[in-house]
Amino acid sequence: MVVPGDGGERIRAELGPRSGGVRFADMAVEGRNPARIIPAVLLAFAAGHPGRRVWIIGEPVWKGRSDLAYPPCVVHEALINLAFAGHDAALLCPYDTSRLTEQAIADAARTHPLLGDGAAVWDSPSYTDPLEAAALFDRPLPAPPEHAATHRFSGVGMLPVLRSFTAARARAAGLDDDRVTEVLIAVNELATNTAEYTGAPGTLSVWTEDGALVCQIDDTGHISDPLAGRLPADDGAGRGRGLLIVNELADLTRVHHHAAGMSTRLYFDLPLTV
Repeated sequence: MVVPGDGGERIRAELGPRSGGVRFADMAVEGRNPARIIPAVLLAFAAGHPGRRVWIIGEPVWKGRSDLAYPPCVVHEALINLAFAGHDAALLCPYDTSRLTEQAIADAARTHPLLGDGAAVWDSPSYTDPLEAAALFDRPLPAPPEHAATHRFSGVGMLPVLRSFTAARARAAGLDDDRVTEVLIAVNELATNTAEYTGAPGTLSVWTEDGALVCQIDDTGHISDPLAGRLPADDGAGRGRGLLIVNELADLTRVHHHAAGMSTRLYFDLPLTV
């Protein structure tokens, strides 16, 4: 049961003694970055119960979820159907239709093959192929602001300078040493992919906005696998964990593929000031 805020406690109280057979988690915490929900929450739970059918209730979209996080939430909802193919699992995604916009409700119908209202279940007439539904939310990102600090890099030999550039801006934004290290790891993973696989320079832009440090890498690459960074890496695999790490460390990941390559934007929440 992965629902935001105090919803889990209210459900636990309603279930009473039966709640002992349910694992609860706060979606606002565990699913703060929608890109980590499938590997770190849902599939991790399924993996913890091998050979058994699992039942999962997850609420990734709720009133108060930020507009920035909404497109990644819809992509997540679409890709669940691919990620759980072959798993013995039943997944329910509750949507509070009394508090959500008509668009959010329509998008839910687009990404879920079955709909229900507590009394009946029926096929969704607007259900869309998961890849097509996800592609609809691969949307252009606003351009970095003019005051953003930028650093152009190419080749793995330039990564130490890129890390120093990133660390200086992360510290200046007010992040502590542990969080600066996490920012460096995430940015370095993306930059390493650029250096190793694109054969062309990339650009890192860093700025702060609305209580977050934002790091964006633009390059000529293209990731064709829609589940990249959303499926746990095979045990013992020496590679293939980079995007998983990025999604785990960032508070939000936004990605846009375009004709010239792709833009990946990471958000790291800044500490609250009094």
